[in-house]
Amino acid sequence: MYTAAVLGSDAEAAASRLADAADGRVGIVRVDAPTADGGRTLARASTEYVVDGDWYASGNGLSAADAVDRLAPDHDYAFVLGTSDVRFPAILVGDGDAPSTLVSAASTADLDVEATIDAIHDTEPHETLESLVAAVKRSDAAVYSGAIATFTGRVRAKEDAEDDRTHYLEFEKYEGVAEEKMATIEAELEGRDGVLDVRLHHRTGRIPGGEDIVFVVVLAGHREEAFDTVRDGINRLKDEVPLFKKEVTDTEEFWVHERE
Repeated sequence: MYTAAVLGSDAEAAASRLADAADGRVGIVRVDAPTADGGRTLARASTEYVVDGDWYASGNGLSAADAVDRLAPDHDYAFVLGTSDVRFPAILVGDGDAPSTLVSAASTADLDVEATIDAIHDTEPHETLESLVAAVKRSDAAVYSGAIATFTGRVRAKEDAEDDRTHYLEFEKYEGVAEEKMATIEAELEGRDGVLDVRLHHRTGRIPGGEDIVFVVVLAGHREEAFDTVRDGINRLKDEVPLFKKEVTDTEEFWVHERE
């Protein structure tokens, strides 16, 4: 699912135009009176998200990211209004500010909607474990499946009680090469007997302690093939995909590959 924060005085109208132009199922998340709490953008009232024209309110304190996660398994796009959370690429329309922008326009009338959708497609899709599991369940081969196995890698805040706390990891990828390598690994693993579908996803950018980093999801005929392929999938991803990791702790920051 592709995501973007739509900001500025024309945000509502711009999001409506983008939703109409997007090819697929679209969710719109609105954050009311956002506040910062531990690095998360929360709603003082309710975060609302719209699905097929109906509004759903989800209780106080739901973050914009949480609402987007709820849309990810069965939506193609999510447009977020009311927050400039840096995890979402920003589209600024009309008056206003944003930390950085993917696209900007003076007004909704000036917004090139098709070019904006193309720019959104050039960003990293938003995936969750649930969205990847939902994707393999929709596979044409799912009728032959008796097992789904998954792996989730997370940002470990500490190795032990005496360690400095890791506040976040920041990942950069070798653009184009990383995606191509992950696609090759997926295809090779899917060539195994009994393996029906494989999905690998590694987030990039800044990921705080405790959040998910990487997912491996395998659809297979039996549990043995599923377990073996999940293990090999994460090991090959870590060994073969060109990703660079910076760690920021209480006392220092460093690129991990420079210390290895």
